[in-house]
Amino acid sequence: MRKLFILPLLFIAYTVGAQEIANGKPKLVVGIVVDQMRYDFIARYWDKYEDGGFKRLIANGTNCKDAHYNYVPTYTAPGHASIYTGTTPAVHGIISNQWYDKYSEQSIYCVTDTTVQPVGTTSPYGSMSPKNMLVSTITDELRLASNMRSKVVSLSIKDRSAILPAGNTANGAYWFLGGNEGKFVTSSHYIDKMPEWVDQFNHSKVAEKYAKTNWTTLLPIEQYTESLPDDNPYEGTFEGEEKPVFPHRFKQLREANGNYSLFTVSPWGNNIVTDFALAALEGEQLGKDNHTDFLAISYSSTDKVGHMYGPHSIETQDTYLRLNLDIKRLLEYLDKEVGQGNYLLFLTADHGAVSVPAYLESLNIPAGYFNQQEMVDTLKGYLNTVYGEGDWVKDVSNLQVFLNHELLTKKGVRLHRMQETIASFLVRLDGVARTLSATSLNSTEFSSGPEQLVQRGFNQKRSGDVAVILQPGYISYPRYGTTHGSAYSYDTHIPLLWYGYGVQQKTIFDRVNITDIAPTIAAFLNIPAPNGTTGQPIVELFK
Repeated sequence: MRKLFILPLLFIAYTVGAQEIANGKPKLVVGIVVDQMRYDFIARYWDKYEDGGFKRLIANGTNCKDAHYNYVPTYTAPGHASIYTGTTPAVHGIISNQWYDKYSEQSIYCVTDTTVQPVGTTSPYGSMSPKNMLVSTITDELRLASNMRSKVVSLSIKDRSAILPAGNTANGAYWFLGGNEGKFVTSSHYIDKMPEWVDQFNHSKVAEKYAKTNWTTLLPIEQYTESLPDDNPYEGTFEGEEKPVFPHRFKQLREANGNYSLFTVSPWGNNIVTDFALAALEGEQLGKDNHTDFLAISYSSTDKVGHMYGPHSIETQDTYLRLNLDIKRLLEYLDKEVGQGNYLLFLTADHGAVSVPAYLESLNIPAGYFNQQEMVDTLKGYLNTVYGEGDWVKDVSNLQVFLNHELLTKKGVRLHRMQETIASFLVRLDGVARTLSATSLNSTEFSSGPEQLVQRGFNQKRSGDVAVILQPGYISYPRYGTTHGSAYSYDTHIPLLWYGYGVQQKTIFDRVNITDIAPTIAAFLNIPAPNGTTGQPIVELFK
């Protein structure tokens, strides 16, 4: 009897929630991606966060505590593409930030497009588009569902982090061009002439303000007890610095460190993205009419700081404490201009990061460094011994080996046998956990473990012949700072917060995948999911 009573109540609760969604729609969707935000950063710094940012999202929204990437490699471009397409690199085709194209035999950057023109600059870094992405995005589907009346604007410090969320049909995608330019730019894929509000922002000298502002800690430095001491051997330095310690004197360092590019490796990069987001909300009048608009924001400076200083540094902690203030500022603006309850917001990350292996080694935790060039040299020598002298390996990138198929055919060597021979050889190397051949990835369906994640990240037309999986805690990187890309939880486990329109205060402990975000938004908006979607709506959100 008790079960019979509870089940109808659950059904009624779900149908009421669904009916509320069906009868209305948010005026604006805001997607926030924090680059290299580990899952534990919210809890680790919780006591130091001011109210109104992360704490507000969790206190009044839904916290998915077991959200993961369900593929590798966990890099920026695949991450942003997967969030907005609802599928993995096996389907959307963005297999890395940059990859070797085995047909043209050259390296391809994920968003480079020489067929489009820069707008707002003459730099080739403006010739970018999403042409390498093989499927639609949730932002494309929103535009299609509204007969192109909904507006979509995407922005970031990084070009790929602005372009891939924007999809193919956005009204604008803007990224920051550093060096001596210090402004936001775009390409003719989106617009032919820069909007007046962007020109005004670029001419306002905001970038100059940040470029000459020294970086000191938000709180007294002795309060950063969640981090290692300021002076430690696991952090990088800017050119011209003797030690990786505060204050970082940008006024003196900028000339030797890329001028306007320098301040993006600090909280100021996130500050200017927030400034630009507010300008976009006003300039494009987002959330002001009866058609749902979409603002995609990607905060990239967290990644730049993490790569240089690692996840246990005061620099990283200070960057998150200040990012929290940016989130607070954004929410307050949305409350005022769009209205509380009128916007749907999600916040997540494109990947996590491993603790600095040198630091882990100092604590006797298994970790280490893998020299990819040594692997390449060793492999080439081995193949020459087994198969005779020849240019057997075309490229090794993203821990994938690309073979010379033409030479194999000429010499009568069977491709699958060489793949398996290489896989068996490379797995013997120190730091290597597993290897997988393209033949096995194409013929076997893996149901669990790192093998399954590699398979979901494997695109038959674009990926290599042999994939290498390193041991946990191992990276191919300098002995300071950190990186990412693996199938392990420190890279795959990320925060996922929902807030605003139709969202209740709750915690979801069930496992969800990053590919579930786009179909969940589609369910909120009552529009089709992206055409390559393999994820599922997060049903708990609607109960």
